Amino acid sequence: MTTITTVYEGNLRTTAQHIISGDKIITDAPVDNQGRGEAFSPTDLLATSLGSCMLTIMGISARNHEFSIDGTSIDITKVMSTNPRKVSEIIVEFQFPSNSFSDSQKRILEKAATTCPVALSLHPDINQKIIFNW
Repeated sequence: MTTITTVYEGNLRTTAQHIISGDKIITDAPVDNQGRGEAFSPTDLLATSLGSCMLTIMGISARNHEFSIDGTSIDITKVMSTNPRKVSEIIVEFQFPSNSFSDSQKRILEKAATTCPVALSLHPDINQKIIFNW
């Protein structure tokens, strides 16, 4: 069964619709690649997917171990290379709330982040730099 339907709208813009929920995402080519940069680019979504997946799997792990990561945020930096133009590095920097996580909880969260499905699915040539600011 189809998960997502995407339509090219013209002018380097697409609209993707999630079939089950009906939610939509618009993408636009970035300014440095002939676009207007008025929305997430496809490579922005790649980097966003990594961060969102990490937080989701960490949230599941925290819930399963009966603690919370509510309020945790990440800053994501996508680094592009040229020739060929591709994502060469994704830097994910975690900012945790002022909870006092135990060493065991930190290990659980770090393992969850680095073994999330998107992290494991990315090509090994894409450097994933993960920074945990406890």
